[in-house]
Amino acid sequence: MIKNIYLSVVLLLWVTTAATAQQADAAMNKFVSALMGKMTLDEKIGQLNLPSAGEFTTGTATNSNIGANVKKGLVGGLFNIKGVDKIKAIQKVAVEESRLKIPMLFGMDVIHGYETTFPIPLGLSCSWDMKAIEQSARIAAIEASADGINWTFSPMVDISRDPRWGRVSEGNGEDAYLGAQIAKAMVKGYQGDLKSNNHILACVKHFALYGAGEAGRDYNTVDMSRIRMYNEYFPPYKAAVDAGVASVMASFNEIDGIPATGNKWLLTDVLRKQWGFTGFVVTDYTGINEMVDHGMGDLQAVSALALKAGVDMDMVGEGFLKTLKKSLSENKITIAEINAACRRMLEAKYKLGLFKDPYKYCSTTRAQNEIFTAAHRKIARETAAQSFVLLKNENKVLPLQKSGKIALIGPLADAANNMAGTWSVATKQDRSVSLLAGLKLVAGSGTEILYAKGSNLTGDSILEERATMFGKTLNRDQRSEEALAKEALEVAARADVIVAAMGEAAEFSGESSSRSNLDIPKTQQKLLKRLLATGKPVVLVLFTGRPLTLTWEQQHVPAILNVWFGGSEAGSAIADVLFGDVNPSGKLTMSFPQNVGQIPIYYAHKNTGRPLAEGKWFQKFRSNYIDVSNEPLYPFGFGLSYTSFSYGDIKLSATRLKGNQTLKASVVIKNTGSHDGAEVVQLYIRDLVGSVTRPVKELKGFQKIKLAAGASKTVSFEVTTEDLKFYNSNLQYDWEPGAFEIMIGTNAREVKSADVEWAR
Repeated sequence: MIKNIYLSVVLLLWVTTAATAQQADAAMNKFVSALMGKMTLDEKIGQLNLPSAGEFTTGTATNSNIGANVKKGLVGGLFNIKGVDKIKAIQKVAVEESRLKIPMLFGMDVIHGYETTFPIPLGLSCSWDMKAIEQSARIAAIEASADGINWTFSPMVDISRDPRWGRVSEGNGEDAYLGAQIAKAMVKGYQGDLKSNNHILACVKHFALYGAGEAGRDYNTVDMSRIRMYNEYFPPYKAAVDAGVASVMASFNEIDGIPATGNKWLLTDVLRKQWGFTGFVVTDYTGINEMVDHGMGDLQAVSALALKAGVDMDMVGEGFLKTLKKSLSENKITIAEINAACRRMLEAKYKLGLFKDPYKYCSTTRAQNEIFTAAHRKIARETAAQSFVLLKNENKVLPLQKSGKIALIGPLADAANNMAGTWSVATKQDRSVSLLAGLKLVAGSGTEILYAKGSNLTGDSILEERATMFGKTLNRDQRSEEALAKEALEVAARADVIVAAMGEAAEFSGESSSRSNLDIPKTQQKLLKRLLATGKPVVLVLFTGRPLTLTWEQQHVPAILNVWFGGSEAGSAIADVLFGDVNPSGKLTMSFPQNVGQIPIYYAHKNTGRPLAEGKWFQKFRSNYIDVSNEPLYPFGFGLSYTSFSYGDIKLSATRLKGNQTLKASVVIKNTGSHDGAEVVQLYIRDLVGSVTRPVKELKGFQKIKLAAGASKTVSFEVTTEDLKFYNSNLQYDWEPGAFEIMIGTNAREVKSADVEWAR
């Protein structure tokens, strides 16, 4: 009886919610249709125009006459601008001086925080904590909206398996399943229900396959089969769409020989027809214009191509603004295509509530009270500590004692303006906490922190110049390499332990920052070797926006803590982990290669017809190298702790299943060390026989658990046929009966396994 009443209430709520949604859609359609009935052709095209204000310009183009065009109703939105006063002044022109008083969108690259900056996305993904990731987006939305911004060009969910590509720093690593979970969390954090003035529109990017560029070179050609697209690269984009993301950004690269910006199969057939996306599509920076260099025609031709493909908004290039009217008169496009794009832009503004209140995001008090607050900074510090990955800890060098003398040496030891990492355009770099400041803050009075720079970032000043952006500098020391090293060695001689702060600068990764050599720069390696030669314990604190090749460091350095770029509170968070106030729990979301020749390297590879036996290095006429093993230096999912965890054997609820039954797979995890700690328990599945070749393992679940020293916990996963589905050669999404291997472990290499049979 109670169950029936409960079901009736649920059904009533569902029917009521559906009816309310239909009424809201009807009201929106009526409003937008009435407005469009008043619009001239120029005003409709104007809604598709997104110029840059020029404050944070990243490309070569900027727009002129913005104010005049806003007054004429020829601007749909503006980006690269921040601050309520500036934004309100432009919005006032739009809604009080233009003919139809249509409000504007204001966008910005709010990628991993606003003024309170969180770890770079690759680092954030290594927390494997969806609540923390969602919270980071939530705080970013609160701060950005308090400054007048209502649209972010995030999340970036491009799968990449090539760390040479600089933009791996902005993504979530190599795995489609994990990337999909993060995509959903980020969209939810940014958008919420869009009703309040502290939620903003999200924009998933870059659709699609941007992370698969050849040779790891930015903007480069992408070519892959559709079966691979659907199985390995599309899932995070689709997850964002399923989560209700408001906008999608087209990528720079080509797909099936047609640039994404002009690819109708991608933007209409897949995105809208297959996935049901109802929001709007925006180009990347001058994406339409760049199709000219792709060889797709002149500006008029490529602008028409983009509109017909499904692009709704032209970022910066003004191809729509300058050519669509002419193309319409020449019957190269239709008024229906212009109307469809215009309608989607107006609907986005309606859903955001801008027609009801154009100044919804223009509060003059919120910015004073909600940006870079102590509460936000505390959360950023805690989140950063979760993102760090302990790669090595020989003889338990870490955690450090809060006593004695610690030598902090390296070009990134006192580099506050590098802590926030790439694409931190709103961050006030001078407010970020350096490692030197963080150590002094956390160590307390009983510890003396000695400091020396030791070396410049590289021995190549020209390379350093190429890796600067948004006003960041590397503060190159004009002393000789030997003079810098001499000072460092003198400092090291006085210390009990050495902390070496080395790696990349913030802008060595990010857009237009591809690298062919992934070693720590030679001048730093040389210094590191001299520090090790002192015979004192050395801890390498590694700053990086990508996997590096650390084979020598892994062999010789006692302890390595990868801290990525941890955001505005990085220095304090690193000190928390170094001193053991926080036990590291991060796990890699990209495999680290032994050398560049192994790239691309990723755990979910195919077996091939001549696989190398597990644990072997070389066998003639097998798929391997003669000079290095097939294994990565550090596998996907890898990360150490100050404690240790043991895994029991997997227990299955059944070994033979049929149809839509649910399999329960359980394992007992025990904290066998002396510290409390957190462990990311990972579930992998292998489809042993398929109609198409299948990966050797695929992540299908994970749980981050906390265990006190000596405590145990049973961790269980439920597996259904949904977890077995994949796209077959006909691009049908389904599962196939047969044998499956269930694996649970601490990383993709170290797993326990059990087999099941699953029938139709």
